[in-house]
Parts: sequence; structure tokens; C-alpha cells
Amino acid sequence: MKDWFAGLEEREQYIVGAGAIVAAIILLWGGIWLPIDRLHSDAQSGVDRWQRALVDLRLVGARIAEGPEQPQQSAARTTDSPVVIVDTTLRELDLNAFVTRRQPTPNGIRVEFEAVPFDQLAVWLGEMSSNYLMEVQAGNLSLATTGGPGRINASLTLERAP
Repeated sequence: MKDWFAGLEEREQYIVGAGAIVAAIILLWGGIWLPIDRLHSDAQSGVDRWQRALVDLRLVGARIAEGPEQPQQSAARTTDSPVVIVDTTLRELDLNAFVTRRQPTPNGIRVEFEAVPFDQLAVWLGEMSSNYLMEVQAGNLSLATTGGPGRINASLTLERAP
């Protein structure tokens, strides 16, 4: 290789040397820098996602710590029909946009959600249980393919606890 390089004219040696330097830069860039940069971006996205989840969980924790809102009014409304209770509470917690179907059942109501934030759904179910004595009797949960992380599709049958 040295003999071949030495046999080149000076101008050709500069061109081959410059080509070698450019090739080395491309290899370093594509083989080392880009993978490290991609890993850094993925790690940063993961940190951002966890930080958002932590903020959401803190909000849920704060709502749970506050306890039920207006217990006298809620206790009085437990005599309302499940359809009215579900409609009212979904509006109060801004969950109506995620409801795809409401269907009354003989003993309660079946509600289907699409791409609903899991933490908001958990808060709603907690309020339904503690404030309105309505429990989940049957349910089906799956990860939503739209809406981002923390979103689920849910089909829940709620009935008044005895």
C-alpha cells in the first residue's frame, strides 16, 4: 500500500489523502456520532414521557387526597338513575370527548371509551365508587393505538353496589 501511494504523483497523493480524511469523517459520523445521538434522543424522549406521567400522577394523587367533593350533594344524587349519574360525572371530568357509546343495562349502564387517558378514567371510577356507590361489574381494557402514551380503550359496565 505504501509503495502504491508513493508511486502516485504529488497531486494524486493529496486527492487520495483528502478522500481518506472525508471517508474517515463519514465513518465516524455515521458509525459513532449518529447512533449515540439517536440513543440520546430516545433517552430524552423517555425522560420527558416519565416526567409527564409523574405530573399526571401527582395530579391524580392531589385529587385523591382532596377527598370527595361536596359529599352531601353526592350522597343525595345516589338516587339518580345510573344514566344521569354517568352523564353528569363524565361532563364534570371532561371525559365526554372520549365516550363512543353509552348503553343502559337492566341494573346499570355500559360505557365505552376510546383513547381515554388512563389516569382520568381511574379518577372517574374512584368518584363513581365513593360518591355514587357504582362499581365496575364487567370491563375490558386495551391499549389505544391513537392519542399517545397513557391512553386506553375501555368498555365498562357499571352497576350500583348493594
